[in-house]
Amino acid sequence: MRVTATTDGAPEGVAAERLIDERLLHELEQLHRTRHETFLYGSDDALRHHTDRLAALEAEYLRRFPDRLVTAGRTRSGARAREAAARAEATPTESAH
Repeated sequence: MRVTATTDGAPEGVAAERLIDERLLHELEQLHRTRHETFLYGSDDALRHHTDRLAALEAEYLRRFPDRLVTAGRTRSGARAREAAARAEATPTESAH
């Protein structure tokens, strides 16, 4: 397996296209889990490296799984439906007396 390197020569891991599916998913999960902390507390180089690696892994995942499951609630129309339902729930209704 090919290991790519950062600009300072430090290894950054196996190239995304060389990872088996299970490893690709594992690496994505790890990076998503550490993203917030890296964003808040990482050096500029660490954040840049994290961003580049995450983008490469996500692009590879989308290339391999273009027909991945997309939950209706995670689409624009699903979000609009949630907002409409929340507004309707928050709007007082006249009750019959």
